[in-house]
Amino acid sequence: MAARQRTASSGHPATGVAPDSREALLRFVERFALALATIGMPRMPARVFAYVLADDAERYTAAELASALRVSPAAISGAVRTLVQARLLGREREPGARVDTYRVYDNDLWHTITIQREQLIESFEQLAAEGAELLGPDTPGGRRMRETQEFYAFMRRKLGGLMQEWREHKTQLFGNSGQPPR
Repeated sequence: MAARQRTASSGHPATGVAPDSREALLRFVERFALALATIGMPRMPARVFAYVLADDAERYTAAELASALRVSPAAISGAVRTLVQARLLGREREPGARVDTYRVYDNDLWHTITIQREQLIESFEQLAAEGAELLGPDTPGGRRMRETQEFYAFMRRKLGGLMQEWREHKTQLFGNSGQPPR
């Protein structure tokens, strides 16, 4: 565990930042988590995910997350389970360790998240097509379902190209490493 400790003597071991900066980090995490919650992510997983994205460490134990976010270990347990199932965090265990660690599993996280949602887009497209057929083209509901179907079909067709554009843009911004310059 000593390797995870930060060198900032006055900072928190899990964050490596001074207490005032740590409070600013936690306020930011809460704002980011609230934004994630408004689009449907449960509150505690949103807090954990926002913290893991914003903090500097590469891996976290559940106890470290609970301490850093000032919540119970039980709250963290449910949150990391949700995030691992959604493939937003990876769970690992170091050889000989007794506890799991959690980390962002992908260096191109937002690309991966978006591509994972392609299945959701396709299922909405298919469901809207079913509704359009059921209701018929001469009804207001049938026309709305047809428009919904076409919207999702359009989004699905454009998604691959958009993700390729993102990768090119990311390379221009950050180079081949995909990481921001320091």
